[in-house]
Amino acid sequence: MAQQRPSFPVKLTPTASAVTRGREPAVPARPAVSSTPSMASEAIRARMVQKLAQQGIADGRVLRAMGTVERHRFVDSALVNQAYEDTSLPIGLGQTISKPNVVARMIELLLGAPALAGKPQERLGRVLEIGTGCGYQAAVLSHVASEVYSIERLRGLHERARSNLRPFRLANVHLMLADGRLGYARGAPYAGIIAAAGGEDLPQEWIEQLAVGGRIVAPTVSANGGQTLVVIDKNARGIERRVLEAVHFVPLKSGIA
Repeated sequence: MAQQRPSFPVKLTPTASAVTRGREPAVPARPAVSSTPSMASEAIRARMVQKLAQQGIADGRVLRAMGTVERHRFVDSALVNQAYEDTSLPIGLGQTISKPNVVARMIELLLGAPALAGKPQERLGRVLEIGTGCGYQAAVLSHVASEVYSIERLRGLHERARSNLRPFRLANVHLMLADGRLGYARGAPYAGIIAAAGGEDLPQEWIEQLAVGGRIVAPTVSANGGQTLVVIDKNARGIERRVLEAVHFVPLKSGIA
């Protein structure tokens, strides 16, 4: 079993992950992009949020979180002018930061967990994120969940996320360099589990670490070889599974690299 090494609680403010083929050089930790008047303004994030609402994102908790977290701080300076466009962007090691719409959609689904039924203003409890990537989705989750445990298996991205999140000093975000397929049993049970990498199945460890009333939102490989978004709800009788729209994420892989 791969060793799980929790790092300091990141006191901050989401993502992509999984591994590429073979070993690649580590991604050097980069300082957060300094705020320029255009990127730091609330207006530019408000326009992104307005577009998300037009695309069907309706949960006020999600829209407020997306409008609060400064996405430009999680991308390379050369790409900063694209930070608030609805597009994925490279973050190194063959990984990407997911499109804002995808991040918002998956978090909105997560907040639909049975435990929160009829509680549209409440935060979700403890959440496990598989695939920290650059740290953006963890930052957004910090605004809608009481606590976030985020696992990254690529050392270079784990260090980059630490660097990105450190200035925000989010006490409820905890980063681990570990094998995401194993989950993180020490933090269980989780009210929600969200994955930014897709495998042929959902690891049994995730289901075991999910609380009754909790929900998993993750991509899985479909029969045609593509990926579909899957929602798993856990109740006293067992689990219920729904298959939603087609998506495209990096593969879910084991080990630490």
